[in-house]
Amino acid sequence: MKNDERKRARAQLVARQREREGHRPARRGARHAERHGRRRTHSGQGGRSGAGEMRREDQELYSRGKYRLAWDLKRDGSLRTPYLQIIWYDKAAGRNRSRSTGTESIEQAEAELDALYLQRERGQAVCSTCGQPLRAGARHLLTTTIADYLVAREGRSSISSIRPRLAHVTAYLAETDRNNAACEDIDEDWIEGFREWASEVPIISPGGAQRERSPGTVEASVRQLAAAINFAYSRKDTLFPAAFAAKQPEEVSRTPSYRADVKTLAAMFRYCVQPERKAGDSEKAYKRRIGERAQLHRFLQISVATWARPDAAHDVNTDRARDQWSSNARALNLNPRGRPQTKKYRPIVPIGQRMAALLDANAGFYVSVDSVRKAFEAMQAAVGLPGDGESGLKLIRRSMAHLARERLGERDWIEGQIMLGHRKTSTSDTYAPFSTGYLARALEVTDNIIDLIEEICPGAFSSTNA
Repeated sequence: MKNDERKRARAQLVARQREREGHRPARRGARHAERHGRRRTHSGQGGRSGAGEMRREDQELYSRGKYRLAWDLKRDGSLRTPYLQIIWYDKAAGRNRSRSTGTESIEQAEAELDALYLQRERGQAVCSTCGQPLRAGARHLLTTTIADYLVAREGRSSISSIRPRLAHVTAYLAETDRNNAACEDIDEDWIEGFREWASEVPIISPGGAQRERSPGTVEASVRQLAAAINFAYSRKDTLFPAAFAAKQPEEVSRTPSYRADVKTLAAMFRYCVQPERKAGDSEKAYKRRIGERAQLHRFLQISVATWARPDAAHDVNTDRARDQWSSNARALNLNPRGRPQTKKYRPIVPIGQRMAALLDANAGFYVSVDSVRKAFEAMQAAVGLPGDGESGLKLIRRSMAHLARERLGERDWIEGQIMLGHRKTSTSDTYAPFSTGYLARALEVTDNIIDLIEEICPGAFSSTNA
């Protein structure tokens, strides 16, 4: 009861204070407020008919750009907190955000909102004590930011992806004569200009083939640029973090819908181990063709057996120093020793008898070339797989996940999520350490698919002798 009385008394006190402050003249004048995008409606300008009217009135206390002041009210109209809130719509997150001003005074809250507006929208530093804009410091060039970021990330496994993403940005700076652009210049309008430019620049392969740059590829550069600017901000090279946000992947990328069935997977293996004979082929030429496809064959084997991403499949190495293949446990760690885990988590997966025999007989990298992309593209055309981004190296992983889920059912699909690396180690694993034996159903289903492929294409999981 006493708590309710205190709340009512506090609400009445705040209401009286708001009424007093609402009649004060604007500090800077209406013309100044209008020129700087501000809007103030005093709480004394109109009656109050209830909680709903109170909410409407609160939303118009003071605003600047997309930021506005409001009281945080419960459904019954009482205050959830005595402090005024700054509310704005976050376009990237698709929802409203709020920040407490830490004060009940409308005048002080307006100053807090002004400071946030100047920092976020105008790229100005604001003194945390007096709320006044600080004098601009030295401009930190974007070219310097990118160069420093690349040096700092040199040791990361993702550097091979980071470099080309930021190379698109530096190309934009050079071609549009913007090499003097600084971090504080990069806002949503600047980024929109980059998106338009990048979307018109085709991707050219080393062989000279051209293809259209996808929105997802463009957005990857935007996301990497934000990371570079935030890195500079963390080092205090620039006063502000990135003033823009990359679009969410689902907004710009379409997940391929095609999945290969067991017969199609078997056809891929047949392309490697039983290729069609050409007219006039000698036995030597035929065997040479099989040998040329040996690395693609190995990639297909390890990808089917582990459901791994293409980069992880290329990284499989049976040398003891890599600490990946445990023959006794029949377990393969897709993340080699010394490589830090990333957002694309690499799990430990169980290995069946056929694939285990191949790994036991192997030395070094299982796929000994840097990439089988060209060989896969040739196979894609020969087998008749769809184009337009529906196939590619990741098709094996997507297809295995689809085939396995049909066989596992929803109850056991958690094992599939672990195989894919979508479900990571948790705190409870400290008490009951993870074992690949927990993935018995996933292993059973994988072995079943391998047996079906071997039945259709004998030799699919035999040694390649490569």
